[in-house]
Amino acid sequence: MQLSTDPPSRVLHVTQPVDGGVPRVVTDLARAQLAAGAHVTVACPDDSPLARSLRTLGADVRHWRATRAPGPRLPQEVHRLGRLVARARPDLVHAHSAKAGLAVRLAVRGRVPTVFQPHAWSFEAVGGTAARMAVVWERWGARWASRVVCVSEAERRTGVRAGVHAQWQVIPNGVDTARLRPADARSARAGLPLLAGAGVDPAAPVVVCVGRLCRQKGQDVLLEAWSSVLREMPDARLVLVGDGPDAAPLRAAAPDGVLFAGAADDTAPWYSAADLVVLPSRWEGMALVPLEAMACGRPVLVTDVDGARESLPPALATRCLVPAQAPGPLAEAISALLRDPLLRDSLGREGRDHVLTTHDVRHMTDAVAEVYRDLLNGRRTPHAGRVTCEDHTECRESIHT
Repeated sequence: MQLSTDPPSRVLHVTQPVDGGVPRVVTDLARAQLAAGAHVTVACPDDSPLARSLRTLGADVRHWRATRAPGPRLPQEVHRLGRLVARARPDLVHAHSAKAGLAVRLAVRGRVPTVFQPHAWSFEAVGGTAARMAVVWERWGARWASRVVCVSEAERRTGVRAGVHAQWQVIPNGVDTARLRPADARSARAGLPLLAGAGVDPAAPVVVCVGRLCRQKGQDVLLEAWSSVLREMPDARLVLVGDGPDAAPLRAAAPDGVLFAGAADDTAPWYSAADLVVLPSRWEGMALVPLEAMACGRPVLVTDVDGARESLPPALATRCLVPAQAPGPLAEAISALLRDPLLRDSLGREGRDHVLTTHDVRHMTDAVAEVYRDLLNGRRTPHAGRVTCEDHTECRESIHT
């Protein structure tokens, strides 16, 4: 991967959220870009594991005080980000996720080449008036993105259907296949105190769900399905790995056989300990969890949302997709896979081979580097509009909603 070395390209990543899959993408990109000789600055809330890990890599981390979702403090957040951009003097800005994409485009307004990566669209996370206003903003804000990078063709099509006109680039997510490798399940379980402390039988079926505990990830649907699984397999255990705003209600609703592991800095041992990894999301762009689980040689079961089919090899796409928000089919699919260890082993091997050839993190970082080269060389950069968002009535309403 090569960006520019005389002088080094100055790349500014801006991210909020600082937990979940987005920070892993930011970290992978920063690591590769630093290795290529670029000067990498990352703007994000400073009180986060992401900020600490990026500093360890050698990135220049700047504190950007911002909440995860838009709100009344957005104008101040945009102002602070504008000052930060002026001090960092980047050659290119890369905004990750809806909140950072909103703030960056308002602060920069096309004056610096800007890459916006939604990591799932903002209007999918809300409903009613908020969703309509989010669509208005995404249509308007696209003029201030030199390139919109989607992690799946399905995510791009969702944007197009919403009326977003942009210079698109589809770059599938990738994972570190050197770090995420198959491991012995019994050894992995022995190294996880939660399982030992709960007295889980070493031979009991274990299903793992990794993700932020929130509506998007659909753990509430999984808990509803789990009651049906337990009627057939009473010794089975479900482990929810992660934390988030829905932790308390999920704990209250959990049936027997559910363990809450909390947030984990390293999720690889949980993948290795699993007989099956499930991600019942309501929406995604292309989730990292199935890719990580397949890299560890584990079969996955995911809902058929944006990016899911594209992330799976053909054998898994026909057997390991279920409708979103459908606890009945989800329970049936979990039970069927837990009953068939030979099929699980076969799916795990196929998944690992697929990730090695299609979703290695190096493919992703190289493709992003090519986008940067195009923009830094002045190729195909769209016209940057001069109308500010505050001058547009519909957009102004969406910002303050």
